[in-house]
Amino acid sequence: MNKRSSKFSPEVRERAVRLVREQRSEHPSLWAAVESIAPMIGCTPQTLNDWVKRDKIDNGERAGLSASERDRLKALERENKELRKTNEILKLASAFFAQAELDRRIKS
Repeated sequence: MNKRSSKFSPEVRERAVRLVREQRSEHPSLWAAVESIAPMIGCTPQTLNDWVKRDKIDNGERAGLSASERDRLKALERENKELRKTNEILKLASAFFAQAELDRRIKS
């Protein structure tokens, strides 16, 4: 969980998003529904609006990376970074041993 959402449990977030979806028709706009429900949950309207957007992305109603896709992308980026470091270490080691072999041949 990131810093912004750690104050609220996933159940509270899901309930808040569900309330916004259910109450949406009773308000002139999505933002008005969010503003009316956010104080009940104890969060800011912007936070609740972000949760609603994230839910729409996760449900395929809005373009963007879902939470599982984001997590997978982060894991792949970490792995890629680690592999680049490993590759650099192997290149340096290979160069070191190649130079040592050349030095050994010259001396004998």
